[in-house]
Amino acid sequence: MSAHPVPNTDEERLAQLGYQQELHRRLSGFSNFAVSFSIISILAGAITSYGIAMAAGGPLAITLGWLFVGGMVTFVALAMAEVCSAYPTAGALYWWAAALAKRNKAAWAWFVGWFNFLGEVAVTAAIDFGAAITTSAFLSLTFDMEVTAGRTFLIFLIIIVAHGLLNTFGVSLVRLLSDVSAWWHLIGVAVIVAVLAIVPDQHKPISEVFTQVENATGFGFAGASVYAVLIGLLMAQYTYTGYDASAHVAEETHDAARAAPRGIVMSVVVSIAAGFVLLVAITWSIQDYAAERDTDLGLPPAQIFIDAVGHNLGTFLLFICVVAQFFCGMASVTANSRMAYAFARDGALPGSRWWKQVNPRTGTPTNSIWLCVTISTLLVLPSLWNTTAYLAATSIAVIGLYIAYVGPVLLRRLSPDFQPGPWNLGRWSAPIGWIAIVWVVVICVLFVLPTSSPVTAETFNYTIVAVAVVVGAATIWWFAGARRWFTGPRQNLLERAAHGEQTMPTMPTD
Repeated sequence: MSAHPVPNTDEERLAQLGYQQELHRRLSGFSNFAVSFSIISILAGAITSYGIAMAAGGPLAITLGWLFVGGMVTFVALAMAEVCSAYPTAGALYWWAAALAKRNKAAWAWFVGWFNFLGEVAVTAAIDFGAAITTSAFLSLTFDMEVTAGRTFLIFLIIIVAHGLLNTFGVSLVRLLSDVSAWWHLIGVAVIVAVLAIVPDQHKPISEVFTQVENATGFGFAGASVYAVLIGLLMAQYTYTGYDASAHVAEETHDAARAAPRGIVMSVVVSIAAGFVLLVAITWSIQDYAAERDTDLGLPPAQIFIDAVGHNLGTFLLFICVVAQFFCGMASVTANSRMAYAFARDGALPGSRWWKQVNPRTGTPTNSIWLCVTISTLLVLPSLWNTTAYLAATSIAVIGLYIAYVGPVLLRRLSPDFQPGPWNLGRWSAPIGWIAIVWVVVICVLFVLPTSSPVTAETFNYTIVAVAVVVGAATIWWFAGARRWFTGPRQNLLERAAHGEQTMPTMPTD
């Protein structure tokens, strides 16, 4: 437990960290969990990336791979949650890095912050573009609409603008929709699993659901099947992103030092259990593996639904996924905008004075919301001409976010003076933290490897390029000037006091 006196209120703890309460503190512990659970969204990531594991690894990577990756991600979530309890601020990862670093605090905050910001934007883009793909498949089945790149992009625009508007209206609406989203996901999974278990005339042998290995990567060297399974773990790892949202909305959560870390961990744990049941049911219902993997719908689970339970019922199951993915994207914009707001509050974004503004009526960082919507749209724009360009832009999501996730965990392990918050790991902190660090190193290597053969401009894995661009741009900017003016997190409470402004909490908290 912390050696410092425990503050009586969230506002007092925030003041200890140097910030005046500005955002409306209206999220319950369940709502905090719901935001992260909605972004992980097993009905989004696991559905839209299911085809990755169908081609690389097959059912083994889909089912047992999901459990293995989920176990590793739980270690990362636990290690992050402990730090979150000590520092429940909207700045989250980059703020933690500055607080924990012994030297070069501003540099640590700068690089972790930029990885987190760009990773968040990339995830928002990937989620909403995935939602557009799923919606296009649904409209194709329902209205016989021809799926084209232009129409998919238009659907993406409608979805992401709607998410911007919903977030603009205020945190109370976000809270309501996040709560609905959590229940929609849980009930939706139950409905899909029940239908797929009861309705199909035939199922795959259950042994194949857990042991069958597929390798459609084109690689034929000795051990290629093992390599394919490892590459196929990307499906699960991509889905398990975004749970840092619980930390980013900490300044809007009651009892944040306990509720936010619980939200981080429980969103992962519940996703592991519900996602495993869902993936087993879908894989068990495969009727024609090759045909469903290469379906013209562009979404293998959609074809599996149709083949297993018929057109109408299959379309209904896809509709459940469409709604869930809409909720997922909305929650992603929420988390993304809060991180951008906090980063701008500390002067790290170009035009920070615009992006750090809070709408006094709604208590939301409106300008940051639309900044994130705009950048995410720009990332998806190349999909009109080349899907490889889109994948290159969004490949930073997994590795970029996990680098940001594990940076503060590493610094916490190297900081003997760390004072745990009320939610902590006790004697298990060190082993859990080091396992988390090792796992992130493994995926940083694994997911930059070639994913298909032969390697051409169209099949090249651009993840390493995306990571290099982020590191290079942030480094150049840092040494070109940022190191002279970026000092890390700015404590607005102290700045306002220095200017003689009111420093007591003024925003509603109920």
